[in-house]
Amino acid sequence: MNEIPSPQDTKLAIIRGIRSVLLDMGSATKAELSGALQISFPTVSKFLLQMEKTGEVSLVGLDESSGGRRAQRYAYNPNYRLGLAIFLERNETNYIIFNASGERIDDGNTGSLIVEEVSSLTKLIETIKLAYPAIHAVSIGVPGAVNNGKIILIPGYRNYHDLNLKLYLEEHLSIPVVVENDMNAAVLGYQDHHKMQDKASLAYLYLGQNGPGAGIIVGGEIVRGKSYFSGEVSFIPQYDQQNFQQSLSRGESGGAASSATEERIDAISRTVAAITAILNPHAIIFGKEEVNSTMLHQIAERSAIYVPEEHLPELAVSDWKQDYLYGLQRLGLDLLISCNTHT
Repeated sequence: MNEIPSPQDTKLAIIRGIRSVLLDMGSATKAELSGALQISFPTVSKFLLQMEKTGEVSLVGLDESSGGRRAQRYAYNPNYRLGLAIFLERNETNYIIFNASGERIDDGNTGSLIVEEVSSLTKLIETIKLAYPAIHAVSIGVPGAVNNGKIILIPGYRNYHDLNLKLYLEEHLSIPVVVENDMNAAVLGYQDHHKMQDKASLAYLYLGQNGPGAGIIVGGEIVRGKSYFSGEVSFIPQYDQQNFQQSLSRGESGGAASSATEERIDAISRTVAAITAILNPHAIIFGKEEVNSTMLHQIAERSAIYVPEEHLPELAVSDWKQDYLYGLQRLGLDLLISCNTHT
């Protein structure tokens, strides 16, 4: 039996719809909004009037007359609310401030906060929000497995283990928060920034600071798994007594700046083959600071030993840090569009 939505839920759905249409189209008339959202003209007029009073939308002109009154055209004010995206890594903490159109307002970085008490992160957000009071949504990226805001696996960072970071920050800051695994955010950012088709399947493979991990998208949706453990590729068994992480450590050679050892190439290629055999994705992406063009060619050749070459995905390199921030920004934008008008 379907539940009847509450008046508040209905109101928020209408406002969310108006925001989305105006941001997608750039501007729209009441008639265009009514048609796009399948709601009555008077209802659109009522909500637009309320949003115009608060400064969330503005009248930007009149359409050409087709014989009657000229239709008023409205646009969304992208700076009405801002979002803050932060990602926590072993060596540093990066953040960006963006508006509802996805334009960057400011960015910065500081020392690693993930090795400190969680209160340090809270203080950073409070400081940034003092400078930008219009911030109404925060997206956080962490190098660990996340279950609806709770960090369920984050080796090496005891202050964040088993912490419901979303709940903690919302209680301390009274602001909507989304928390996401770093690789899930990166693959989402890559998909969004490269405007990949919704049906494309992608895997973003990271080898870095906190051990290997992967973000996986199938049919346009992030794959999280039964217990939100999907993408923890460091545990994939390789050889007789080693998993992927142990195999990478055995073949450590200093990253893309130097020639990778055969052991390291083979370990990566086995994981590419495993992902190919299970998911058959359109592409597997690597961070450009970890894999150069020579390594990419070696991985492609080696992977073809384990699975037929015609089934291998495209192997690509990208800017992992930028993809990560793009993904966190995407999550923050979704939160901005969905947030209550009174928060």
